[in-house]
Amino acid sequence: MDIALVAIWLFAGVSILYVAHFGLYLVGANFYDVWQERRKGLKSLLSPVPYETDCAATATSSARALPEVPGLVSIVVAAHNEEAVIVQTLTSIQQSTYPSFEVLVADDASSDLTGRLVRDFQVRHPEIELRLVRMGKNVGKGEALNTALRRHARGQFVMTLDADSTIEPDAITNALSYFDDPYVAGVAANVQILQEKSSLGILQRFEHMIGYRSKKLYSLLNCEFVVGGVASTYRMCVLRMVGFYDTDTLTEDIGLSTKITSLGNRRFRMIYGVDVVAKTEAVLTLRALAKQRFRWKYGSLQNLIKYRGMILNPRRRFTRTLTYYRMPMAVLSEFTLLVSPLIWACAIYWSVVMQTYALMLGAYVTIVAYTLLTVWMDENLTPRERRWLYLFAPTSYFLFYIMEMVQLAAVLRCFAQPRGLFRGSESSTWKSPQRSGRSVADRAA
Repeated sequence: MDIALVAIWLFAGVSILYVAHFGLYLVGANFYDVWQERRKGLKSLLSPVPYETDCAATATSSARALPEVPGLVSIVVAAHNEEAVIVQTLTSIQQSTYPSFEVLVADDASSDLTGRLVRDFQVRHPEIELRLVRMGKNVGKGEALNTALRRHARGQFVMTLDADSTIEPDAITNALSYFDDPYVAGVAANVQILQEKSSLGILQRFEHMIGYRSKKLYSLLNCEFVVGGVASTYRMCVLRMVGFYDTDTLTEDIGLSTKITSLGNRRFRMIYGVDVVAKTEAVLTLRALAKQRFRWKYGSLQNLIKYRGMILNPRRRFTRTLTYYRMPMAVLSEFTLLVSPLIWACAIYWSVVMQTYALMLGAYVTIVAYTLLTVWMDENLTPRERRWLYLFAPTSYFLFYIMEMVQLAAVLRCFAQPRGLFRGSESSTWKSPQRSGRSVADRAA
């Protein structure tokens, strides 16, 4: 019984911590929205930061470095056996309202029709500057992106995109508007899950909505360091400064943003762009979801360990919100995940024995209420999508338990393979998950 009581207190402590986080996310998101309105009406008042001067030596030291074209955006699409979705991705780019961009498809030795479909699209749309950069062998996503960036990209800015993702027509324009602030080095997109009517699809959509809402707070506090690979945008000179992507972790995108942040986030800021909207496919099966989350978890832990020097770092180039809040909480969340099943089991047992269900009911109401609030305040949903998500919000509490079990299994697998966490990944090849290939119009029907 004493063990159960301790578990109850742990459960209560963890619950209070997460409720406090929800409150911070809620308040921070509202202030972020106010900041967005002011930003659209004001130009940056900050003094320019000479990124280009800092990058000059790095750029000229590379024999293959190409001169940057001012205002040009290099959109690099990583692809490996993406015949089901590559045309849809290229079509979304072709419909962009931004006038100056080039498209590089980094085809990592696809064995299907990906390359042929890209060349066919190139013939049908000669107005787009599109190049297929094909790898001779499967070298991995990070190295494929590096090859395209080092040898072919000419843009002043770089946007990366996965081959199963699409961008809204104004995404590029909106992303570049954040670089009016000379301290901004990278912009994270608002990545949304394409509509799926399965439980897994709904779960991933709720998860993305809530997770990306937290980025509003992190941007406001200048403590963001996690930028995904879908529609992320960077200054090319900053990428050259840090040597592009590292290939020693399973999440090269998080590794890149963390590496840039390690230069000092007071000067090299990562910003979340809520109006930089991109859409991506949901994982279709539980097995594929488990595989995806293992890769994400392993790569995240690799980068936390690799850049552990930022945790509690007192140097002035870092903000206190990053080193004393954001990064320690990222570490703490992994340990919380490990003990959560035991805490929940004891909490349920105690509730049944004592015949008091207020604790469980309160947790349910808190999660569902926050999910409903997140749906209500999402500025990118259509009325139809909002009504559809309202209908499933009461199930979010139970759906999140599925994800928690998937995450727990992932972290346990990570700790069962500790060598790669500290020494980096030995294999960099990749395999794309199963794609539905359904168009956006078909999903909305």
